[in-house]
Amino acid sequence: MSTLSNPVNWVLAAVLGYISYNYFSGSGTKTPPAAPRPRPPALVFKEYTPKELAEFDGRTEDTRILMAVQGKVFDVTRGRNFYGPDGPYGNFAGRDASRGLAKNSFDKAMLSPLDGPIDKLEDLDDDDKESLANWAEHFEGKYQLVGKLIENKA
Repeated sequence: MSTLSNPVNWVLAAVLGYISYNYFSGSGTKTPPAAPRPRPPALVFKEYTPKELAEFDGRTEDTRILMAVQGKVFDVTRGRNFYGPDGPYGNFAGRDASRGLAKNSFDKAMLSPLDGPIDKLEDLDDDDKESLANWAEHFEGKYQLVGKLIENKA
């Protein structure tokens, strides 16, 4: 029996031919993959005042985006398309978004002044409280908790 009539040799020859073709064809024509962006250093859990939180509004590609919901500060940087300056929730970046989320409103009037006290949300009705609780659950399940929102220092 000749070596060419053995089916195993035909399969091996086909595999070798396929590998050779892929290796030698197109070498140098493929563009190398883009280098991954370096990750910013990890954040340590800490307390943020509204003024300190405002620094994390994603105004540049290298700026993290932090957002407070019910006194908890989350790193929403990986959701830059939503929370970045041009995103639909962009006005919440670097801010306490609790009232806006509770009211399902993106209006800037929903934001507390950075130099004022933290919004206690005492006037929310039951539907608003439920909406806020749902949003808080969403953030806790999706984004890293990196801090706590505290009152501005005098």
